[in-house]
Amino acid sequence: MLKIIDKYILKRYLGTFSVMLLMFIPIGIVIDVSEKVNKMIENQVPFLAIARYYLDFTIYFANLLFPIFLFLSVIWFTSKLANNTEIIALLSSGISFSRFLRPYIIGASIVSLFALIMTVFLVPNASAGFKSFRYTYLTTDGLQGLRDDSNVFRQVSNDEYIFVSNYQEVSKMAFHFSMEKFEGDKLKYKLIASRIKWNPKEKNYTLFNYTKRKVGAFSDIIETGEKKDTIFKFDIEDLTPVVYIAETLPLNELTKFIEKEKARGSSNINVYLVVLYKKYSIPASAFILTIIAVAVSSMKRRGGMGSNLAIGIILAFAFVFLDKVFGVMAEKSSAPPLLAVWTPNIVFGILAVYLLRNAKR
Repeated sequence: MLKIIDKYILKRYLGTFSVMLLMFIPIGIVIDVSEKVNKMIENQVPFLAIARYYLDFTIYFANLLFPIFLFLSVIWFTSKLANNTEIIALLSSGISFSRFLRPYIIGASIVSLFALIMTVFLVPNASAGFKSFRYTYLTTDGLQGLRDDSNVFRQVSNDEYIFVSNYQEVSKMAFHFSMEKFEGDKLKYKLIASRIKWNPKEKNYTLFNYTKRKVGAFSDIIETGEKKDTIFKFDIEDLTPVVYIAETLPLNELTKFIEKEKARGSSNINVYLVVLYKKYSIPASAFILTIIAVAVSSMKRRGGMGSNLAIGIILAFAFVFLDKVFGVMAEKSSAPPLLAVWTPNIVFGILAVYLLRNAKR
């Protein structure tokens, strides 16, 4: 009897969540197309690039709104169970509320594992493609607008600094590159180039229209050229904007990159840590949101499903709001990133315990 009930609830849990994703993702794609179709036509974007963009968009969009989709889907089908008095019948038969929750927890475990796999393996590549497409084809002010959004100034060693005005992931190319090397507080040399390109096969860089000025005691030595292959100690990731690189690195590469940035004393380390911690906090939220959704919607209310959905929408957007606020706080202030990222889960975890106790009563 209980196994049949477990399968029934688990099937409704996963099925409703899947349907919710399949319903809202096409809506998101249609809205995105309506906003960007003119720009795509103007820039003559290739069809294959558009198709790849919307594949990446689907993964990126699903991961971004995962908590809302899950929360609303659980409230939706649990409210239907409550309105049909199915929950009352189950509890009246002697099944405890904790036992009633078991298939929900199993469902949350499956969804959480799925979300973890997405954030570790799929989302980084999708984020890279999604952002690269926008940077390449959809920037309102063209290349200048992209430069305004993508300036990168970074210390790559104790005495070396680099700057680029824009980095394109697809072509592995950065524009308006400059590199300065100091000895103490004195400039040793400065290298500038209109473009710098990473060559994955050769494991080197190509400079275009470059000028290198070596500062001498009495006169400077200037070297110029149209093209030159060379090797630098910094990695290609050092040329990318801060958030751009954090969101596009796989878990193992992101961990190594954070360790490298810590050794350098990077001032942007909190931005990287926020992205790292969210890879675990978002999947963990599946359990908390599931418990809250069941506690809110398992009681039959006068307003029916509409009342439960209204409460669910308010709580879901409150969770997303807290997640964004504390994420920005961790990036822009001295707040510990781990605590800031997990604060929404902690707050809603306390709320889940409170609502669950009331629901049991």
